[in-house]
Amino acid sequence: MKSTIKIVLTIYAILLVFVISGCFYKSDVEVVSTKPDIPKVEGDSMPSKEQDADNESDIVQTPSDPSEEDTTPTLAEVIDVNGLATITNETDILVLVNKQRNLPSDYIPSDLVEPNVPFSFDEKLEKRKMRKESSEALEALFAKAKEDGIEIVAQSGYRSYKTQDAIFKSNVKRKGEKEANKSSAYPGQSEHQTGLAMDITSASVNYVLEEIFGETPEGLWLAKNAAQFGFIIRYPEDKTDITGYVYEPWHVRYVGKEVAEEITEQKITLEEFFGLNKS
Repeated sequence: MKSTIKIVLTIYAILLVFVISGCFYKSDVEVVSTKPDIPKVEGDSMPSKEQDADNESDIVQTPSDPSEEDTTPTLAEVIDVNGLATITNETDILVLVNKQRNLPSDYIPSDLVEPNVPFSFDEKLEKRKMRKESSEALEALFAKAKEDGIEIVAQSGYRSYKTQDAIFKSNVKRKGEKEANKSSAYPGQSEHQTGLAMDITSASVNYVLEEIFGETPEGLWLAKNAAQFGFIIRYPEDKTDITGYVYEPWHVRYVGKEVAEEITEQKITLEEFFGLNKS
């Protein structure tokens, strides 16, 4: 009986040893995570706020829509020629010539032609001519005038530097230099030398160039319709402080249809179109 109890106790002791050993064995087993491995990013750390800022500066900006860009023409530079501020874009349709911006004295447009319109004189003079593009536009304007029952004639287009010099000197003799320069340009400062301007008149004012033309049916029609053919009334009323010249309802200048319509709609001058507000 005693031997049986001893055997049982021995077996129990052995089992107890196995149980205790098993517990210690489990505590030494490495626990394997069930989460997936995430590859390490080189640098072994998360980006700092400074790094975020740097990354933002490297972002490529999406180009703006070209249709939203400002396409307004910029004013060409001038250079000093014998003490005169002389333009460098004399062949440009939008060339700005005034008392501060001179044409080269030797400039003669290379594409001068005679428009097929009625003139107030018969002689074959240089003032019958204009640059080709403006000449074609003038023909279209006169055709529309005829269609509307308006009788107008061209009187003075292109003038050379030499011709303008003679005209200005004649006006100075009659009026004095200061008074003459209110309506007549110094040589090199006349739009007529560009070949883009034309003086227009009518029988209703006996073919003279005077302000009264602006009140005639012909003058009113011209002011209303010039822009659709690319012309502007270059020296409008009440703009002398900007253009430097008195009101000339007869003097039209070709600038192209788009610009002419913008200038006419806004009731501004060519100077103001380029951001210049004083003569």
